[in-house]
Order: sequence, then C-alpha cells, then structure tokens
Amino acid sequence: MLVSGKRGGVILKSRDYVLLKSLYYDHKEEYEALYDSRFNSDECVHLNFTVAGNPAFFMETPALIKKVVEISRLDKDIFRLSRDLPGIALKQYINKCLIDEIVITNNIEGVHSTRKEISEILDDLEGKSDKRFFGLVNKYNALISGNHLSIKDSHDIRALYDEMFLPEIIEENPKDEPDGKIFRKEHIDIVDPTQKVIHHGLYPENKIIESMNDAVDILNDTGIDPLFRISIFHYLFGYIHPFYNGNGRLNRFISSYYLANTLESIMGYRLSYTIKENISRYYRSFKLVNEEINRGDITPFIFTYLEFIKESAVNLRDSLTDKNRHLKVFTGQLVNLPHGDEEKYGYLYFLLLQASLFSEIGITTKELLQCLQISRPTLQKRLSEIDKSCNLLITEKRDSNKFYRLNLEVFAEMTKK
Repeated sequence: MLVSGKRGGVILKSRDYVLLKSLYYDHKEEYEALYDSRFNSDECVHLNFTVAGNPAFFMETPALIKKVVEISRLDKDIFRLSRDLPGIALKQYINKCLIDEIVITNNIEGVHSTRKEISEILDDLEGKSDKRFFGLVNKYNALISGNHLSIKDSHDIRALYDEMFLPEIIEENPKDEPDGKIFRKEHIDIVDPTQKVIHHGLYPENKIIESMNDAVDILNDTGIDPLFRISIFHYLFGYIHPFYNGNGRLNRFISSYYLANTLESIMGYRLSYTIKENISRYYRSFKLVNEEINRGDITPFIFTYLEFIKESAVNLRDSLTDKNRHLKVFTGQLVNLPHGDEEKYGYLYFLLLQASLFSEIGITTKELLQCLQISRPTLQKRLSEIDKSCNLLITEKRDSNKFYRLNLEVFAEMTKK
C-alpha cells in the first residue's frame, strides 16, 4: 500500500511505502533524509534514465517482491485451470479475451471499434490486410503462438508502430503521422480524461530517441525481475510519449507481449480491462512519478502496475474457475437432451456447449467437421435434429461462415424437467 503523509500533521509510520511528495511541503528535512536513505540503500536499483531532471531509481522492497510472488502463484493457478479445459474451449476463450483486449485498449484512447469488427478480422487473418485494425489484431493474435518480437532500440519501436497503427493514424488525421527521423519532432502535451494537461512529452527528437533507447535497454535488462522491467518500461514509454497518437495502445501492447512471455500467454489479453476499470488511478500514478519533487522514484508506479497485473490475474483465475465449473455441470446433463444418450450426438452437444460457454459467437461448420470427422450432409442432418428441439440451437451467419452454439437458457429449462 502506498501511503501519503498528512500535511501539517503527523507523518504516517508503517511498513507501507511513504511517498516523498507527502513530506516535501511541511517536512523538508525528513524529505531529504528519506530520499538520501533510499537512493543510497542496498534495496535501491539505479536506472540509466532521468525523470524530471532526477536520476531514476526504484526500491526492491519486500512489498514489491511479495507482489511478484503473489502473481507467480496466481499464474500457476491459471496454468492448471487452462490445462483442465478441452483444447477447443481454451482456443475459443483465448479468442474471446483477445477481442475484449483490443476493443478496450481502443476504447481507452477514444478509438471506436466493435467486437464484431475485431472478430471478423480474427476469423480472416489470412485474407485482406487493408482492413482497419488488421495490424493490431494480427499482432495481438501472435502473442498466443509464442512468436518472437525483437525490440532492441528506437527503430524497432517505430517499425512496430508502423505495422500496428500507422495506416489508421494517417487515415484519421494525416497530421499525426510521425514527422521526425523516427518519432515526432514537435512538442506534445499529455492530458487526462478531463483534458487536463498532466505531462509534456520529451523534446526535441534526439532526446526522445536517446531516452527510448535507454528505456528499451532497461526492458531487456535480465538483471531486473521481468515484472519490474515491464512496469518500469510502461512508465518510461508514457513519460517519453514518442508519437503524436497511438502511444497508449502501443505501450499496452508491449506490456502484453512481455507479460505473455513471462506468465501464461493468456495474461497478455487481460491488462487493458483492468487499466480501464482503474483509469483514474492509472493516470494519477503517472502524474505522481512525473513530478520533480518525487525525485525520480519509480517505485510507486511499479507498485500500482503490479497491482493491476495481480488484479488481472485474479479476474482471469476466477473466470476460468467459473467456466470450468459450468462446463462440468452442463456436461453431466447432456444425456438429458434429445438424442443425448447417443454417442454420435453426445460429442456434437459437447462441442456446442463449449461454444456457448467460451466462444465469442459459436463454433463454425468447418471446426465441427474437423472435430467430428463426418461429412457435411451428416453434420447438417444432426444439427437439424437438434434444431427441432425447442430452439435449443442458436445459429448465426457472418460473411460466408455459419456459427453454432447451444441456447443455455433453453438447455437449463429442458434439463430441469
């Protein structure tokens, strides 16, 4: 827990992390003493970066290390729960989380996108690459496959930006296209959701490039715990703010990529939701560390960001637990459905049930044929038999694809009898 001292009152004494800012105005001597003790402590990790004119550092406190341990334990739970799911269900659930992540990361920046729009791109990644958000969806989809992403310097950051966002950025506002050698060459202000300026991005461009190279070096420094590095880089990227537009989305994607390679890969699809749910706190944590009187101490931001990662992991664990439970309960009732006691219908029902619980829209004809290893006419005949049963089957068409899933409300009513 981060604790602020009381202005004009008694300083809070506890094992919690006292913010330097809380001492600055009314307890100047304590402020200087605390800064000196931290900066020269064995727990202090010095970073090759400058924040508001101060050398950056963070404290490897027991509280931070405890957060990492807690996240690691949650990650093991997520691994176990994921492996308990059938392969089809896990794939469907991952795709659903991916769609959530992209829609929400866009929404945070005021960019409108729909679940249907993202889902259609995801279903056709081998198709046209000129669709809006194609680059964004393609990169997020690659997280789960373990594709290596090389980020070694500013040029790699720019290449990633071009691949994921540049066409849409230019289409929306040509003035937002990066106009420097790599990044922007003009000033930029960062505002919170109320449009209040909370930070000025670094300037001029040579300073942006140098600082970004230093930030990337920290991101790849194996001498620092991976979760600390991810948190630190997320702050530094926001502090630098190298582009006119798209900074937040690119920054969150980079965090997602490194989280997916540090924890269970599905964790790369849960961050934006947590940030959106805590958006005011997210911006406050940036603002706090940006201030000159904070003296370059990034520890408060790391603590907050680790709490976001932990909250994401808790939500994911709880969601997987709940869905696993529902799958087991409903699976036990499949025999009570029409033809449910017949083997040829049992597995079909099981696939349709998974689609209802885990997918965005359903399971395709192609996927059913691959899983069941039957002919298309045979599949259609069995689906027609199910469809006769009181609207038990939900069918949706999207482009040339048909998607199927069970109507769980009808299912529940039928199995009550």
